[in-house]
Amino acid sequence: MALQFPAIDPAMVRIGPFAIRWYAVAYIVGLIGGWRYTRWLVGKPPFAMTLEQVDDFLVWATAGVVLGGRLGYVLFYKPLYYLANPLETLMVWQGGMSFHGGALGVIAAIVLFSRRNRLHLLAVGDVICTVVPMGLLFGRIANFVNGELFGRPAPEDLPWAMIFPGGGPVARHPSQLYEAGLEGLVLLVVMHILWRQTSLRLRSGFLSGAFLTGYGLARIVGEFFRQPDANLGFLWGGATMGQLLSLPLLVVGALLMARAKQPT
Repeated sequence: MALQFPAIDPAMVRIGPFAIRWYAVAYIVGLIGGWRYTRWLVGKPPFAMTLEQVDDFLVWATAGVVLGGRLGYVLFYKPLYYLANPLETLMVWQGGMSFHGGALGVIAAIVLFSRRNRLHLLAVGDVICTVVPMGLLFGRIANFVNGELFGRPAPEDLPWAMIFPGGGPVARHPSQLYEAGLEGLVLLVVMHILWRQTSLRLRSGFLSGAFLTGYGLARIVGEFFRQPDANLGFLWGGATMGQLLSLPLLVVGALLMARAKQPT
């Protein structure tokens, strides 16, 4: 009685040999939506950036997401393959992006942009971290549309268990939707609620720490339902690569929240 994966074309629009893929659309919608949301956020204390600086940072954020996400996937998930096939590193249209790599790329963009414009680093980071879950939400939905990153085998009586094209005849957890809910929607709402608390918003670094901790927890939980990458499988202690990469986020996030202080 398992659900069959809906036959969704990975390309939203095809024009001759060219195609606009849902995955690309998810990135575009996430970036544009995040840009508009950021413009609203910076209108409140501590006024981390001007509207013009928000517009400029969109380019930096895009570069950080794409370059960091791709390099993270290459280094964390398939280093030997891409070492043997270095030119395929540039073929981003074939898929293969890592959130943890993208996060490092965006952090680098925040650091460089803040220094160049003489902005408060943690204040800028707090704004961007409040927005990031929006991109995660659309990205995980795109993963589901593509039928990729599906879940582990599900119990026979799970009403929403689904058979994915690449997962064989076994009914599986639609883990992409679990992650869209946890990493995206839930974390987006939590970060917005925290942002609305002026006392927390003015504690530079607290919101950045809350996001890192929240994402780390959401990713670790979500990975218990997600099928490990075929080329990696389970690693130390039965953990997945996603779980291991999320552990440092919990530590850094907790430290940022603990050290965040009210302005004097």
